[in-house]
Amino acid sequence: MNESSDGAGRHLRYEADDKPPIPLTAGLGLQFAILAIAGIVLTPAIVVRAAGGTDEYLTWAVFAAAAISGISTILQAVRLGRIGAGYVLLMGTSGAFIAVCVTALADGGPGLLASLVVASSLFQYLLAAKLALFRRLLTPTVAGTVVMLIAVTVMPLVFDMVAASPEDASAASAPLSALAAASVIVVIALKASGRLRLWAPVIGIAVGSVVAALFGLYEFDRVAEAKWIGLPDGGWPGFDFSFGGDFWGLLPAFVFVTLIGAVETIGDSVAIQRVSWRRPRAVDYRAVQGAVAADGTGNLLSGLAGTVPNTTYSTSVSITELTGVAARRVGVAIGVSFIVMAFVPKLLALVLAVPDAVVAAYLTVLLGLLFVVGMKIVIADATDYRRGLIAGFSFWIGVGFQNNLIFPEYLTDFAGGFLENGMTAGGLTAIVLTLFTEVTGARPRRLHCALDVEDLPEIRDFLSAFAGRCGWDAAMSARLGAVAEESLLTMIDAPLPAGATARRALRVTASKQEGRAVLEFVAAASEENISDRLAVLDEPSAERPAERDLSLRVLAHYASSVVHQQYHEVDIVTVQVDVL
Repeated sequence: MNESSDGAGRHLRYEADDKPPIPLTAGLGLQFAILAIAGIVLTPAIVVRAAGGTDEYLTWAVFAAAAISGISTILQAVRLGRIGAGYVLLMGTSGAFIAVCVTALADGGPGLLASLVVASSLFQYLLAAKLALFRRLLTPTVAGTVVMLIAVTVMPLVFDMVAASPEDASAASAPLSALAAASVIVVIALKASGRLRLWAPVIGIAVGSVVAALFGLYEFDRVAEAKWIGLPDGGWPGFDFSFGGDFWGLLPAFVFVTLIGAVETIGDSVAIQRVSWRRPRAVDYRAVQGAVAADGTGNLLSGLAGTVPNTTYSTSVSITELTGVAARRVGVAIGVSFIVMAFVPKLLALVLAVPDAVVAAYLTVLLGLLFVVGMKIVIADATDYRRGLIAGFSFWIGVGFQNNLIFPEYLTDFAGGFLENGMTAGGLTAIVLTLFTEVTGARPRRLHCALDVEDLPEIRDFLSAFAGRCGWDAAMSARLGAVAEESLLTMIDAPLPAGATARRALRVTASKQEGRAVLEFVAAASEENISDRLAVLDEPSAERPAERDLSLRVLAHYASSVVHQQYHEVDIVTVQVDVL
């Protein structure tokens, strides 16, 4: 891990604190904004069109989405108080919100959508403040299952868009346009590398639009009629303060998707820190909290403005690695570019004029990748059959409810249609099953002390009491004490992880799993944030630890499994001890 990190650092031209020349900053900001603006504009366009919204609201939603994306991107870069990561993190609309936003807009109009976005954004501030607590509920198994269900709930809308051809156009016009766009995106994504691959969606949409224009599907009139500079024709849609059945029925789904997006933000904020410095640094937990808080602020502003929510773009990490520029002022330049584009209606009209079939092709690739991301998260976390069972069972429960196939005569109207959304049904199922395994399983015991030989007697007493609770004899207690001593000495003698201090805190966790003892020794810089640091490092996009080969005489004699992992700031030894 250290080697890769150092290698990335050698290619870094400007670190986060550096100030590159203004022409370079402005040029990179504009380039990245052009790269992302199509995705930012298309999401609200898909939502409004699928829900049957007015053209006036469409222009307002797109304008507000671009402007709020710019403001939140700037917040991520400059970090105001506890809001913002202090790194280049692009913010924009996300396809993950399409299904819930379409339902809200169709059932209650823009006012209901705005109220739900505002209400769900408040949960992100709770997540930022209580990261470790929420991570016990939003495990990778739960998050991965919900991400897969996002694709399942949106794809029916996408297939309808592909097949829809205007009455006065050829029946083959929409399928051929979609095929051209999808083919270009997939081929470039599969065969190209580096910068060109980042442009695959933009190039594919452009090619699909050209093909669509040959059939008369591209709306040139919309582009011609749009103003060069100004505000949209539509105005602020307002709020719905009735808080009726539609609001309470959709709120859980909005909260689920919002929190899953926040989990992705956590991973992005960890990853961007890895590529923003030449020398490896410890993960700044305050920056992670700030990134989640800025994500929540972006969603809060989106709700207040009456448009769809936003989230961080993982391409921020790829772009930083490709360009070698991680300076914060580039993030500001990107945000300013988004805001300027919001006030150029003709530019936004170029994207809004893209036919539905081409948009559907882009979404098909995007949601296919999103499904695979969720699947990878589940597989990486499914280390035993229990988590695999939770993911599989919850996924199909979500699919069943989404398609109204599970006892519809009894459950369709339950709690105002609460379970009609597949993400809500599947996500709740995964959380309930996860809580069940937590409550019914043996609770782990924890001890907090210093990473010091002087604390060994306290650790021995702790493990002796643990062995007594499990009903193990004195011989097993002695073995656990010997394992603890050897593990402690190993961690003390091992080279300090980069960013760690000489005086470190130690957390010892003892649990009984399948008849054996599992001991985990975690050393970090300070005692109070060990759980928070582990919650951050548990993210799928967080760094991979350096695993060290241990040849410990005591551990080799007593333990059935030994793993020693070193991150930049956390040292972890996990030992499994069989009962003889």
